[in-house]
Amino acid sequence: MPAPTLLVLEADPPPRLGRLTGRARIRHCDENGLAAQLPHADVLLVWDFTSDAVRNAWPGKGPRPRWVHTASAGVDRLLCPELIGSDTVVTNARGIFEEPIAEYVAGLVLAMAKDLPGTLELQRQRRWRHREALQVTGSRAVVIGAGPIGRAVARTLRTLGVTVAVTGRTARPGVHGPEQLDRLVTRADWVVGAAPLTDATRGMFDARLFGLMQPSAHFINVGRGQLVVEGDLIAAVSKRWIAGAALDVFEHEPLAPESPLWDVPGLIVSPHMSGDTVGWRDRLGAQFVELYELWAAGKPLPNVVDKKRGYVPMHD
Repeated sequence: MPAPTLLVLEADPPPRLGRLTGRARIRHCDENGLAAQLPHADVLLVWDFTSDAVRNAWPGKGPRPRWVHTASAGVDRLLCPELIGSDTVVTNARGIFEEPIAEYVAGLVLAMAKDLPGTLELQRQRRWRHREALQVTGSRAVVIGAGPIGRAVARTLRTLGVTVAVTGRTARPGVHGPEQLDRLVTRADWVVGAAPLTDATRGMFDARLFGLMQPSAHFINVGRGQLVVEGDLIAAVSKRWIAGAALDVFEHEPLAPESPLWDVPGLIVSPHMSGDTVGWRDRLGAQFVELYELWAAGKPLPNVVDKKRGYVPMHD
């Protein structure tokens, strides 16, 4: 019986798949060649998870892979009605990015509380100007998104002495339902976006929600850029409706040099790097190899996405 065909939607640097030598016929393609290669693949590894190529190519003619794995936490760039309605199993990279992102959020909270951006700017100007910083211990946070990333953020912030509430799609032990979000936001010092992108979450951080926040509150988004109405955030920070914000994800990436977001005082911009620590690509490759071995042995796969919901459900 011939080895299964593994198609890799390529990005540079490529994944290390040496352990699969002789166990899979590995083919590589870029987004321009994906449509032609899909009918011949048993498995698709979406290594270039910033591409919309899968969503665009999937509706074409011919057979489709039985399993699609994306080297990312989010799956919104993959899903289309044809893939959602198919029997193809979709898995994601759950387990790789949670702790790094949680550390990044904690770093942003500390940086904004202690005004490190201001200190660095004053140092650049050689100005000695004493200020008073905020105390993180005893502050309140609400994390929107009850998946692995949101829960990791909550755990890490609690170690700093922050009182944290988590909201999710439905209420359950330790998680508030969406109907509680407005109440929680009005009391929060830190509002953290960590939700997947779905029809229910798209544009949820808008003028109305920013208007509910305290003038002393800070907003952080490490979920998806499309969760935020960027024009409303610019207004909220510029007009001091909120004290500041930090964005690691954006509606359009990379962020264009002419974007007004670069110049908003009190807004920290970072290039979608919160989950990327040294060796992250190697960990993604190793995770896929482990999943492939389970799939080849006919064993159940972890990290299976509920395609209709658009994320991996939590079962606790």
